[in-house]
Amino acid sequence: MEPGCKACDVAPTSERLAQLVTYLNKLDPLPDVALVTGDITHDGTAAQAEQAKHLLDSLKMPYHVVPGNHDDRSTLGKIFLGQTCPSQNAEFLHYVIEDYDIRLIGLDSTNPGAPGGKICQTRAAWLEERLNEASEKPTILFMHHPPVKFGVLETDEDGFEGSDLLGELVERFPNIERVLCGHIHLTAHTQWRGTVVSTAPSAGGMRLALDLTLKKSSGFHLANPEFQLHYRTSNGGLVTHQVEVSENDKLYLF
Repeated sequence: MEPGCKACDVAPTSERLAQLVTYLNKLDPLPDVALVTGDITHDGTAAQAEQAKHLLDSLKMPYHVVPGNHDDRSTLGKIFLGQTCPSQNAEFLHYVIEDYDIRLIGLDSTNPGAPGGKICQTRAAWLEERLNEASEKPTILFMHHPPVKFGVLETDEDGFEGSDLLGELVERFPNIERVLCGHIHLTAHTQWRGTVVSTAPSAGGMRLALDLTLKKSSGFHLANPEFQLHYRTSNGGLVTHQVEVSENDKLYLF
Protein backbone atom coordinates (compact mmCIF):
# COMPACT_ATOMS: atom_id res chain seq x y z
CA MET A 1 0.00 0.00 0.00
CA GLU A 2 0.97 3.67 -0.30
CA PRO A 3 2.67 5.10 2.82
CA GLY A 4 0.12 5.76 5.55
CA CYS A 5 -2.57 3.60 3.92
CA LYS A 6 -3.83 0.25 5.17
CA ALA A 7 -5.01 -2.77 3.19
CA CYS A 8 -8.73 -3.32 3.78
CA ASP A 9 -8.46 -0.23 6.03
CA VAL A 10 -6.85 -2.45 8.67
CA ALA A 11 -3.45 -3.90 7.74
CA PRO A 12 -0.35 -1.63 7.62
CA THR A 13 1.27 -3.74 4.92
CA SER A 14 4.00 -1.24 3.96
CA GLU A 15 5.20 -1.02 7.55
CA ARG A 16 5.14 -4.82 7.88
CA LEU A 17 7.12 -5.26 4.66
CA ALA A 18 9.71 -2.71 5.78
CA GLN A 19 10.03 -4.64 9.06
CA LEU A 20 10.56 -7.88 7.15
CA VAL A 21 13.20 -6.35 4.86
CA THR A 22 15.15 -5.08 7.88
CA TYR A 23 15.02 -8.56 9.44
CA LEU A 24 16.18 -10.30 6.26
CA ASN A 25 19.11 -7.92 5.91
CA LYS A 26 20.36 -8.93 9.38
CA LEU A 27 20.38 -12.68 8.73
CA ASP A 28 23.70 -14.49 8.90
CA PRO A 29 24.33 -16.01 6.47
CA LEU A 30 22.47 -13.67 4.17
CA PRO A 31 20.04 -15.47 1.85
CA ASP A 32 21.25 -15.86 -1.74
CA VAL A 33 17.99 -14.57 -3.18
CA ALA A 34 14.45 -13.54 -2.19
CA LEU A 35 11.42 -14.74 -4.16
CA VAL A 36 8.25 -12.61 -3.99
CA THR A 37 5.28 -14.75 -4.99
CA GLY A 38 2.78 -12.10 -5.98
CA ASP A 39 0.18 -9.75 -4.49
CA ILE A 40 2.85 -7.10 -4.34
CA THR A 41 0.04 -4.53 -4.50
CA HIS A 42 -3.47 -4.52 -3.08
CA ASP A 43 -5.28 -2.68 -5.88
CA GLY A 44 -2.84 -3.06 -8.77
CA THR A 45 -1.93 0.63 -8.88
CA ALA A 46 1.40 2.03 -10.03
CA ALA A 47 1.76 3.95 -6.76
CA GLN A 48 1.49 0.76 -4.72
CA ALA A 49 3.94 -1.07 -6.98
CA GLU A 50 6.40 1.82 -6.72
CA GLN A 51 6.15 1.78 -2.93
CA ALA A 52 6.76 -1.98 -2.84
CA LYS A 53 9.76 -1.61 -5.13
CA HIS A 54 11.14 1.18 -2.96
CA LEU A 55 11.01 -1.12 0.07
CA LEU A 56 12.25 -4.26 -1.68
CA ASP A 57 15.17 -2.41 -3.27
CA SER A 58 16.59 -2.08 0.26
CA LEU A 59 17.21 -5.84 0.36
CA LYS A 60 20.88 -6.77 0.52
CA MET A 61 20.26 -9.80 -1.70
CA PRO A 62 18.80 -10.02 -5.22
CA TYR A 63 15.05 -10.49 -5.39
CA HIS A 64 12.60 -11.57 -8.08
CA VAL A 65 8.87 -11.01 -8.39
CA VAL A 66 5.93 -12.69 -10.12
CA PRO A 67 2.40 -11.26 -10.30
CA GLY A 68 -0.56 -12.19 -8.10
CA ASN A 69 -4.28 -11.72 -8.63
CA HIS A 70 -4.19 -8.33 -6.85
CA ASP A 71 -1.49 -7.07 -9.22
CA ASP A 72 -1.76 -5.56 -12.66
CA ARG A 73 0.53 -7.57 -14.91
CA SER A 74 1.41 -4.68 -17.20
CA THR A 75 2.07 -2.23 -14.36
CA LEU A 76 4.20 -4.74 -12.48
CA GLY A 77 6.22 -5.55 -15.58
CA LYS A 78 7.03 -1.89 -16.21
CA ILE A 79 7.94 -0.96 -12.64
CA PHE A 80 9.98 -4.07 -11.85
CA LEU A 81 11.52 -4.31 -15.31
CA GLY A 82 15.09 -5.57 -15.21
CA GLN A 83 16.78 -8.16 -13.05
CA THR A 84 13.93 -8.31 -10.52
CA CYS A 85 11.49 -9.39 -13.25
CA PRO A 86 13.60 -10.24 -16.32
CA SER A 87 10.72 -11.40 -18.49
CA GLN A 88 11.35 -11.15 -22.22
CA ASN A 89 7.78 -12.19 -23.01
CA ALA A 90 5.27 -9.62 -24.25
CA GLU A 91 2.27 -11.50 -22.86
CA PHE A 92 3.30 -13.13 -19.57
CA LEU A 93 5.71 -12.28 -16.76
CA HIS A 94 7.71 -15.51 -16.69
CA TYR A 95 11.45 -16.10 -16.77
CA VAL A 96 14.38 -18.30 -15.68
CA ILE A 97 17.14 -17.44 -13.20
CA GLU A 98 20.33 -19.46 -13.75
CA ASP A 99 22.56 -17.82 -11.12
CA TYR A 100 22.40 -20.52 -8.43
CA ASP A 101 22.89 -24.23 -7.81
CA ILE A 102 19.11 -24.51 -8.00
CA ARG A 103 17.46 -23.26 -11.18
CA LEU A 104 14.61 -20.83 -10.53
CA ILE A 105 11.65 -20.54 -12.90
CA GLY A 106 9.15 -17.76 -12.24
CA LEU A 107 5.66 -18.43 -13.63
CA ASP A 108 2.82 -16.02 -14.32
CA SER A 109 -0.26 -17.84 -12.98
CA THR A 110 -2.60 -14.85 -13.10
CA ASN A 111 -5.92 -14.82 -14.91
CA PRO A 112 -6.97 -11.15 -15.25
CA GLY A 113 -10.45 -10.51 -13.91
CA ALA A 114 -10.51 -13.70 -11.85
CA PRO A 115 -9.10 -14.50 -8.40
CA GLY A 116 -7.98 -18.03 -9.27
CA GLY A 117 -4.91 -19.19 -11.13
CA LYS A 118 -4.34 -20.33 -14.69
CA ILE A 119 -1.70 -22.07 -16.75
CA CYS A 120 -2.78 -22.06 -20.39
CA GLN A 121 -1.35 -24.05 -23.31
CA THR A 122 0.95 -21.14 -24.24
CA ARG A 123 2.44 -20.92 -20.75
CA ALA A 124 2.73 -24.71 -20.47
CA ALA A 125 4.58 -24.89 -23.81
CA TRP A 126 7.00 -22.18 -22.66
CA LEU A 127 7.62 -24.03 -19.38
CA GLU A 128 8.17 -27.34 -21.17
CA GLU A 129 10.85 -25.73 -23.35
CA ARG A 130 12.60 -24.27 -20.34
CA LEU A 131 12.50 -27.56 -18.41
CA ASN A 132 13.93 -29.46 -21.38
CA GLU A 133 16.90 -27.08 -21.41
CA ALA A 134 18.19 -28.47 -18.10
CA SER A 135 16.17 -31.57 -17.30
CA GLU A 136 18.54 -32.84 -14.62
CA LYS A 137 19.38 -29.63 -12.76
CA PRO A 138 17.56 -29.13 -9.43
CA THR A 139 14.74 -26.67 -10.10
CA ILE A 140 12.21 -24.59 -8.19
CA LEU A 141 9.06 -23.23 -9.80
CA PHE A 142 7.62 -20.15 -8.11
CA MET A 143 4.27 -18.52 -8.83
CA HIS A 144 1.35 -16.96 -7.01
CA HIS A 145 -1.44 -19.53 -7.12
CA PRO A 146 -1.18 -23.05 -5.67
CA PRO A 147 -2.26 -25.53 -8.38
CA VAL A 148 -3.79 -27.87 -5.78
CA LYS A 149 -6.52 -27.57 -3.14
CA PHE A 150 -5.46 -26.73 0.42
CA GLY A 151 -8.84 -26.76 2.16
CA VAL A 152 -9.32 -22.98 1.96
CA LEU A 153 -11.65 -20.89 -0.18
CA GLU A 154 -8.71 -19.27 -1.96
CA THR A 155 -7.71 -22.60 -3.51
CA ASP A 156 -10.82 -24.73 -3.38
CA GLU A 157 -13.27 -22.14 -4.72
CA ASP A 158 -11.03 -19.71 -6.60
CA GLY A 159 -9.73 -22.70 -8.54
CA PHE A 160 -6.79 -23.19 -10.87
CA GLU A 161 -7.45 -23.56 -14.57
CA GLY A 162 -4.89 -25.82 -16.20
CA SER A 163 -3.83 -27.60 -13.02
CA ASP A 164 -3.66 -30.95 -14.82
CA LEU A 165 -1.71 -29.38 -17.68
CA LEU A 166 0.90 -28.10 -15.24
CA GLY A 167 0.79 -31.30 -13.19
CA GLU A 168 1.58 -33.51 -16.18
CA LEU A 169 4.69 -31.41 -16.83
CA VAL A 170 5.79 -31.50 -13.20
CA GLU A 171 5.40 -35.28 -13.17
CA ARG A 172 7.68 -35.62 -16.17
CA PHE A 173 10.52 -33.66 -14.54
CA PRO A 174 11.53 -35.16 -11.18
CA ASN A 175 14.25 -32.50 -10.86
CA ILE A 176 11.52 -30.04 -9.79
CA GLU A 177 12.13 -30.01 -6.03
CA ARG A 178 9.52 -27.42 -5.02
CA VAL A 179 6.59 -25.45 -6.36
CA LEU A 180 6.56 -22.29 -4.24
CA CYS A 181 3.36 -20.24 -4.12
CA GLY A 182 1.57 -17.48 -2.23
CA HIS A 183 -2.12 -16.53 -2.41
CA ILE A 184 -3.45 -18.18 0.76
CA HIS A 185 -1.49 -16.12 3.35
CA LEU A 186 -0.54 -19.28 5.25
CA THR A 187 2.37 -21.68 5.32
CA ALA A 188 1.18 -25.06 4.08
CA HIS A 189 2.77 -28.00 2.29
CA THR A 190 1.44 -30.91 0.29
CA GLN A 191 2.77 -33.62 -1.99
CA TRP A 192 1.66 -33.17 -5.60
CA ARG A 193 2.67 -34.90 -8.80
CA GLY A 194 5.95 -36.17 -7.36
CA THR A 195 7.07 -32.91 -5.78
CA VAL A 196 6.10 -30.62 -2.89
CA VAL A 197 3.86 -27.57 -3.23
CA SER A 198 4.58 -25.05 -0.48
CA THR A 199 2.73 -21.80 0.20
CA ALA A 200 4.29 -18.77 1.87
CA PRO A 201 2.79 -16.84 4.80
CA SER A 202 1.98 -13.15 4.59
CA ALA A 203 4.83 -10.66 4.43
CA GLY A 204 2.28 -7.92 5.06
CA GLY A 205 0.90 -9.33 8.30
CA MET A 206 -2.46 -10.53 6.94
CA ARG A 207 -2.71 -14.15 8.11
CA LEU A 208 -5.63 -16.07 6.65
CA ALA A 209 -8.29 -17.23 9.12
CA LEU A 210 -8.23 -20.98 8.52
CA ASP A 211 -11.67 -22.54 8.16
CA LEU A 212 -11.57 -26.12 6.95
CA THR A 213 -15.38 -26.24 6.80
CA LEU A 214 -15.22 -23.84 3.83
CA LYS A 215 -18.48 -22.32 5.13
CA LYS A 216 -17.28 -19.02 6.56
CA SER A 217 -16.46 -15.95 4.51
CA SER A 218 -12.75 -15.53 3.89
CA GLY A 219 -11.04 -13.28 6.44
CA PHE A 220 -7.68 -12.57 8.01
CA HIS A 221 -5.99 -11.88 11.34
CA LEU A 222 -3.44 -9.14 11.87
CA ALA A 223 -0.10 -10.79 12.50
CA ASN A 224 3.63 -10.26 12.45
CA PRO A 225 5.18 -10.54 8.99
CA GLU A 226 6.43 -14.02 8.16
CA PHE A 227 8.45 -15.69 5.43
CA GLN A 228 9.80 -19.05 4.37
CA LEU A 229 13.52 -19.73 4.48
CA HIS A 230 14.64 -22.49 2.11
CA TYR A 231 17.96 -24.01 3.11
CA ARG A 232 20.16 -26.23 0.96
CA THR A 233 21.90 -28.74 3.24
CA SER A 234 25.42 -30.08 2.75
CA ASN A 235 24.01 -33.41 1.50
CA GLY A 236 21.82 -31.71 -1.11
CA GLY A 237 18.53 -31.70 0.76
CA LEU A 238 16.15 -28.74 0.60
CA VAL A 239 14.72 -27.80 4.01
CA THR A 240 12.00 -25.18 4.48
CA HIS A 241 11.65 -23.14 7.68
CA GLN A 242 8.84 -20.73 8.56
CA VAL A 243 10.16 -17.58 10.23
CA GLU A 244 8.09 -15.00 12.12
CA VAL A 245 9.43 -11.45 12.33
CA SER A 246 8.77 -10.33 15.89
CA GLU A 247 9.68 -7.13 17.67
CA ASN A 248 10.31 -9.18 20.81
CA ASP A 249 13.19 -11.25 19.52
CA LYS A 250 15.03 -11.85 22.79
CA LEU A 251 17.05 -15.05 22.81
CA TYR A 252 16.78 -17.43 25.78
CA LEU A 253 19.38 -20.19 26.10
CA PHE A 254 18.37 -23.72 27.06
